[in-house]
Amino acid sequence: MSGENAFPEVFPQAEQVDVRLTVNGREYAVRCEPRTHLADALREHCGLTATHIGCEHGVCGACTVEVDGAPQRACLQSALRFEGKSITTLEGLEDDALTDALRAAFTACHALQCGYCTPGMLMTARDIVRRLPDADAARIREELAGNLCRCTGYQGIVAAIEQVLATYRSERRHAA
Repeated sequence: MSGENAFPEVFPQAEQVDVRLTVNGREYAVRCEPRTHLADALREHCGLTATHIGCEHGVCGACTVEVDGAPQRACLQSALRFEGKSITTLEGLEDDALTDALRAAFTACHALQCGYCTPGMLMTARDIVRRLPDADAARIREELAGNLCRCTGYQGIVAAIEQVLATYRSERRHAA
């Protein structure tokens, strides 16, 4: 084998599959490799770049999206597995009052610095407010355990979520 390359000079084309995704109420026809995870499909094929890719192991939370109303990591599974499901990214929440309140609270409480974790944090924070309206700081921290932030120390993030929860509790009391 001296002088010869043991590897082929041209690699075979990777298999491509057609995937139909419903993202933010819109249908996307995606052609990708079967191994393409949802986060890459959203970013590279749908142009939705708020879904960040951090660890690609599901532990950092940067890729958190909503699937059928519940938060889920977009880096763990093939995009194929999400056909027939309703996916919501941060871009799909531009006119959502709760997300607007969380964004304002994150700003007011200095809950962001570099911003890389922010989309995933906002998706998780939204779920906390919707699912756990009586959460205290300890419960918020527990719920945020799957979202990593290397900049803030979480104080501002927890304070922002507490602020929104307090507002929503007050509104709930006044509506009753």
